[in-house]
Amino acid sequence: MLSKALFIILSSTSWAIFLRREFLMEIFVSAILGELASRSINFFISKSSKPKVLDMDQGLQRALLRAQLIINEATGRHITNPAMLQQVDMLRDAMHHGCYVLDTFRYQSHSEENGKDQAVSHSLSLSSKVIFLKGIYSSNRNTLLLQQLEDALDNLSSMILDMKELVVFLMSYPHMYQQPYNMHLLLGNCMFSRQIETELVVNFLLDTQHRYHGSEELEVLPIVGPAKVGKSTLVAHVCKNERVQDHFSKILFLRDQDFTDGDLAKLREGCAMKHQNCISNSNKDKGWLVIVDLLGDLNGDAWNVLYSSCKQLMPSTSKIVIANRSAKITEFGTTRALHMKYLSPEASWYFFKTIAFGSMDPNKMHPRFAQVAMEIAKLLDRGLIGVNIIACLLRDNFDIRFWCKVLDFLRRLVQKYVSKFGVHPTVLMYQNKPVHIGRMTNPFEDLVLYREYQRFSHEEVPKIRVDDVVYGSVEALGKSEFLAWDSRIPPYYSYVFTCEVRELKHRAAKRKRSTENGTTLC
Repeated sequence: MLSKALFIILSSTSWAIFLRREFLMEIFVSAILGELASRSINFFISKSSKPKVLDMDQGLQRALLRAQLIINEATGRHITNPAMLQQVDMLRDAMHHGCYVLDTFRYQSHSEENGKDQAVSHSLSLSSKVIFLKGIYSSNRNTLLLQQLEDALDNLSSMILDMKELVVFLMSYPHMYQQPYNMHLLLGNCMFSRQIETELVVNFLLDTQHRYHGSEELEVLPIVGPAKVGKSTLVAHVCKNERVQDHFSKILFLRDQDFTDGDLAKLREGCAMKHQNCISNSNKDKGWLVIVDLLGDLNGDAWNVLYSSCKQLMPSTSKIVIANRSAKITEFGTTRALHMKYLSPEASWYFFKTIAFGSMDPNKMHPRFAQVAMEIAKLLDRGLIGVNIIACLLRDNFDIRFWCKVLDFLRRLVQKYVSKFGVHPTVLMYQNKPVHIGRMTNPFEDLVLYREYQRFSHEEVPKIRVDDVVYGSVEALGKSEFLAWDSRIPPYYSYVFTCEVRELKHRAAKRKRSTENGTTLC
């Protein structure tokens, strides 16, 4: 009886061990088959798409070079035909989009290749279902990118074919300036992607055929746009135009400080002549150009005083350009307002990459740098001041570890403000609300930005830069002013922030306790 019971126990134990072994073998085989299925799918997809991807990559690269040649030539010429300007602007947008799609595809492929070994090493620890779905997701993403490459190439190629007549007519327009050898020098020292807006304003100023309500009324052009979109830069470039300077006897600039006294009638006495441009004596009998560039709102009463003073003082051929963030100024215009918008993400990336890498080709020399740079550019607001600051910071610190630290710092900063306030931190900066930036190199200190000021080129500016405090090791506790950006293009503003560097409370409390105990923390 005992032997029979012992036999039953041993038999059941052996059967349990057998079942367990079979179960483990089934899991192992399932994982292996899942991995093989995933690799087979990726293998056949890569085999069937690699030649096509390579053709698309090279074809789009060639189309981008041709588009760049046309745009470079058009940017350096005085084009007065509105239809040609619109066609060049459409080609520029297509080029920016094609560049963005191509870079996205290349950096995605580079990222997948870098992560391939890690994925293989951990593949057996995952279930077959997860591996299979991962392979399907990767193949779908590659298919989508391939379709985007094809669409961008088709769009750009068809636009270049339509440009044959434009290229011929382009040669008849005079040069504005001699282009430098490297494109990053051109973009760093000129207004980027605003050729159509410039010509629209110039055409309004030079137009003498259309009058509003008779010869006694002054024509007014409103320019509306959000903060840091480039309204002041656009106006300054227009006023530097030789055709505009030859057309007017005086060019006057009125800014916020000229409205603080509440007595715009002083314009008659010539108090605003301190803003007067130097115009040749041959234009004495011509009209005046008044530029009203305001950060704050302009109410109807102040506008009526200004407009009445201009009518009494100036010739009837004079014109007024008013630039402001508020769309309310459109009611002061005698012509359709010019609405300025931020650059598209594709155009912003093109500008950022050109400034950060200069004359180097990041796709061939620094694919890892370019991938990190693209992630950083996505986190930035599309105002060119911020893009300039970060792009120059990366260019001056060409170290992949530093770039990755900047990416991580900006990602945490943007996520914090988006989750807390629902907006990018620069939106609060433009509203002159306090923004806690922090310091990348010192987590125990906080940098608070309070208010931004614009200073003219002849005014003194702080020697310490904001980026040196945020990303560097500059020691500066307490309130102070720091330089954010020195513009190299008209109107040559220096952007200054009133800031405060604070020691975080828990760090300060810990330092106080350590001091009381007779020790000092490093």
